[in-house]
Amino acid sequence: MIHGTVVGLQARINIILRPSGRSDVEIECVVDTGFEGALTLPPDIVAALDLPYVTRISANLANDMNVMTRVYLATIIWHEVEREVVVLAMGRRLLIGTLLLEDYHLGVDFYEGGSVVIDEIL
Repeated sequence: MIHGTVVGLQARINIILRPSGRSDVEIECVVDTGFEGALTLPPDIVAALDLPYVTRISANLANDMNVMTRVYLATIIWHEVEREVVVLAMGRRLLIGTLLLEDYHLGVDFYEGGSVVIDEIL
């Protein structure tokens, strides 16, 4: 089970990134149920972690604009298991998308300091 907190009406959780050949890095991400991918990180964080580059894609944003973005791979710890995910290098916020929430239950108490829980669906 992953626990987080509501801050400024955003559901936030911490995940662990495991960059190759480096120490684990814990990051706080906003849970974005409108994002169908796995993870977005600002380009400066991707560069600092030296994540392996994959390709460029056209990403469709909430305002229906398409933007070109670079795609990288990262290993994260998700429910105590290493998982390789695709990272989009874009924006200023660190976002967790619904791809990581598939087959999980997301519970959020939407008030400042409220509880965020992500648990496997049995």
